[in-house]
Amino acid sequence: MEGRPAEGPAVIEARWLGRVEYRDAWQLQKRLAAARADGTIPDQLLLLEHAPVLTLGRGADESHVLAAPAELAARGIEVLRVERGGEVTYHGPGQLVAYPIVRLADRGVLLRPFVRALEAALIDTCAALGVSAGRRDGHPGCWVDADGIAPRKIGALGIRIERGTSYHGIALNVDVALDDFGLIDACGMPSVVSTSIAAELGRRADRPSTAAVARAADAFAPAFARHLDGTLRGASPLLADPAAERRSVEALLAPVAA
Repeated sequence: MEGRPAEGPAVIEARWLGRVEYRDAWQLQKRLAAARADGTIPDQLLLLEHAPVLTLGRGADESHVLAAPAELAARGIEVLRVERGGEVTYHGPGQLVAYPIVRLADRGVLLRPFVRALEAALIDTCAALGVSAGRRDGHPGCWVDADGIAPRKIGALGIRIERGTSYHGIALNVDVALDDFGLIDACGMPSVVSTSIAAELGRRADRPSTAAVARAADAFAPAFARHLDGTLRGASPLLADPAAERRSVEALLAPVAA
């Protein structure tokens, strides 16, 4: 029987999970989304980074993966087609990935305002880290010099709504290896130039750092909660123990599985 969590719909529980393999996080999202749609858990925000992987949105063209299968196999990079919207995306170390598991009706939020809230949180996070970014009409995500002569994509967005509940989410390039974006036509557009927080600050040579991703997560989570008029709950990514956070997620889901 469906019921609302005692915490109320305004609560967003944020959890820093550190480095998580894509397939593991994908299955975890599905479990959380099903429980959230049933009303047995509060809204969740998973914050993490992935090992290198390419994902294709449900309508994405496989020809936008430029690297040969042999090269990807040699580098241990899997290509997965997933349920989200959007085109081909690269995930890897040095990139913040955030998966909001939100039951939209409980917040009175439609899809477009929800996407706007994610974009606004990306923009606020960039600003907190010293980079000016914005929206670009017709191109979801977050862009540097969005309306200028040389727009550069710094944040990607692709979500899925099932039973009124969101999953999948955003990816923000913090100090990710930008050369890896040469594996794909980002957004299905050969002309797209990818950038990162580090590159925009003149530190392109910085190696991917989970600590830098955690700092970005620490800025993104409250920004996202603010744009959804939500109450954020959870340890700061700067202080959280990813293993303990994962155990808490499994404990949250245990009554659902019982």
